[in-house]
Amino acid sequence: MKRYFVLSFLLPALFSCSVAQNPTQQKYAELLTPEAAKAHLTILASKEYAGRGTGQEGGQKAAEYMANTFKELGLKPAVNGSYFQPVALQKTAYAVENLQINKQELRNGKDFFVQGTNDLSSYTADEVVFVGYGIQSEKYNDLKGLDITGKVVLFINDSEPTNAQGNSLITGTKTMSDWSTSRFKKVQELLKLKPKLIIATGNQTSDMIARFGNRMTGGRYSLQGSNSQPRSGQAAAPVINLTVEAANKLLAAKKTTVDQQVDKIKSSGKPNSFNLKASINAKMGVKDEQFEDPNVLGLIEGTDKKDEIVIISGHYDHDGILPDGTFFPGADDNGSGTVGVLELAKAFAAAKKDGKGPRRTILFMGFAAEEKGLLGSQFYSEHPIFPLSQTVTCLNLDMIGRIDDKHLNGNHNYIHAIGPEVLSSELKAINEKANETYTQMELDYMYDDPKDPMRIYYRSDQYNLAKHGIPVIFYFSGLHPDYHTPNDTVDRIDFNMMSKREKLVFHTAWEIANRDNRLVVDKAVEKP
Repeated sequence: MKRYFVLSFLLPALFSCSVAQNPTQQKYAELLTPEAAKAHLTILASKEYAGRGTGQEGGQKAAEYMANTFKELGLKPAVNGSYFQPVALQKTAYAVENLQINKQELRNGKDFFVQGTNDLSSYTADEVVFVGYGIQSEKYNDLKGLDITGKVVLFINDSEPTNAQGNSLITGTKTMSDWSTSRFKKVQELLKLKPKLIIATGNQTSDMIARFGNRMTGGRYSLQGSNSQPRSGQAAAPVINLTVEAANKLLAAKKTTVDQQVDKIKSSGKPNSFNLKASINAKMGVKDEQFEDPNVLGLIEGTDKKDEIVIISGHYDHDGILPDGTFFPGADDNGSGTVGVLELAKAFAAAKKDGKGPRRTILFMGFAAEEKGLLGSQFYSEHPIFPLSQTVTCLNLDMIGRIDDKHLNGNHNYIHAIGPEVLSSELKAINEKANETYTQMELDYMYDDPKDPMRIYYRSDQYNLAKHGIPVIFYFSGLHPDYHTPNDTVDRIDFNMMSKREKLVFHTAWEIANRDNRLVVDKAVEKP
């Protein structure tokens, strides 16, 4: 009896599920395989593509790979006969063209790092003023009687002077003064005296370099013309943060070291400032570099509703390669989403070739410079190739290849679906029906919470379409410990789940592209 009950319950359910499936639709979804995804991703996350960095050779290679794949699949170029929409970008970075101390070249991100807002300028000197801890207080003043205007100054940026008992020479207790607890006070007070250049040293410099390394030299990216205010040519002196080892080479002219100066001040209880002979030759400052990285656009033209556009997107860029050769493969972020776009293009192109193409036009897009602030999608939203008013939806794939921390020890058969009901009451239902009929995954809505502290909805390219009133879904497998590290590699991808997630996007896109009525937009557009 029990066995019969189970069969009578299950068989009708299985039968109804199979009836609900569209065999034509399912045929093309089956082209989305783990093996095909792995073949693409192994290339895009390889060392040859060097992390697909914005403004770097690897990023350009990734864009060309997408365009060549679109061409092989028979997608039409969407931008005046080209697959590329050039995105005008600007990198603003603090550049150090050289720093020589006593004719010895020092390495940025290895021996020092610089903080500054000055335009690119040259600095030379044949003398350095050592000003101890750089403190100017009534009880203890390293600069008493000194004029450092137009000079190069060196100071110890660790803590403040103490006596043999460990009491501060300023407070007289073991409680340190704001000269050491306030992070920038020493530099701010030194800058008021108008030095040419400030050199800060201390153990914290090596710690900072060890922690951040060459990432300190990365700079800030923006769309060209988006900077509202020019920099002032009257910027303060730059601050060179020098390792203790490098500072000791300066102090060698006085046959002393940083540690010896700390001990001397401690034992005497008095400042010990002095001039020392040293040649300084440097060229450094804020530098603007203008360049272009493209969005990549391929088109499958619709039939009777071809003027309406369905976007399937994912950004192809990642963190690139550092000056020391470290590169960030970005297999999940967002090699997985890039491959998803290519694979979905393959499935829809096959359907089109067989005369089963979509009623609405599908635009497959690889966005540039997402990691630099969603810049490629911002550019497209401001310079759309197809009217935004005719754009029905954006289905965006960003990290679809891993199992996140939340699901690692539980259900791996899931996908985060972010934003499906923000603008449309229909989109979430369409996605859920596609999942129920074809893929049967857990649809996790944890990031749809308006109080989500990570604000994931706003952190990928679909948001730049949503803010113009276009319904979106952001497909996301979630965060993991390898996020934005060199360990985001192909061997850690779950290709079975990745291809299953691609199939959900396919079935959702198929329904939206072929239904009689375009998606309703019946909810208020949030102000950016």
